[in-house]
Amino acid sequence: MKDAHGRPLTGRTSWRKFAVLCVPGFAATAALAIALANGALAASFAVSGQQFKVSAKSLDGDGFVQYGSIDKNARGELIPVAVTGIKSAEMRDLCQSVVTKLPMIGSISLNLTAGTGSKPVEATDLFVDATQLSGDAGFNKIEIGRDASTLDKGPKGGQGLQDLFGQQADDVHISSLKQTAWATNAGKFKLSGLHMKVNKGTKECF
Repeated sequence: MKDAHGRPLTGRTSWRKFAVLCVPGFAATAALAIALANGALAASFAVSGQQFKVSAKSLDGDGFVQYGSIDKNARGELIPVAVTGIKSAEMRDLCQSVVTKLPMIGSISLNLTAGTGSKPVEATDLFVDATQLSGDAGFNKIEIGRDASTLDKGPKGGQGLQDLFGQQADDVHISSLKQTAWATNAGKFKLSGLHMKVNKGTKECF
């Protein structure tokens, strides 16, 4: 992998450093989205009032983009998010969990697992609106700091607002993936070996 000047790039991506670099872009996105009202929403539906956690042993994707945007809940509240778009992805040992607190009962956890056998989870035109993401990541032909409105390597519709921060790559590999999200959209989502369970108490993927 080489940068724009032909120099080789090596090593791991620090998501903590990446988040620091993205803060100005995310803040600008929030300000513009508020000014534009409904003109810059990431999810195509009103998100619930609960975030959920997703983890995977590994994620391999082709056509990667990432940019800042805004989701909206049913009460009309705006929520800043980092949108990750991937044309096609495979995930192994996928776990998804959400915790709900109910009156008189307490916390109830919904846990979903898939892709734990020989067949991975497969997704196309995948979008994740997240507030936290961590893992060891590697990219091929990455472009960091590209205008979010000009991103063209991800799924259809995978662009942000003009003049704001974006990045993209031909492909991405993330191991030990952990993320907290408000919404996930996909054209197709194939969950091999799907298992779902409801537990009393708080039982999350991480």
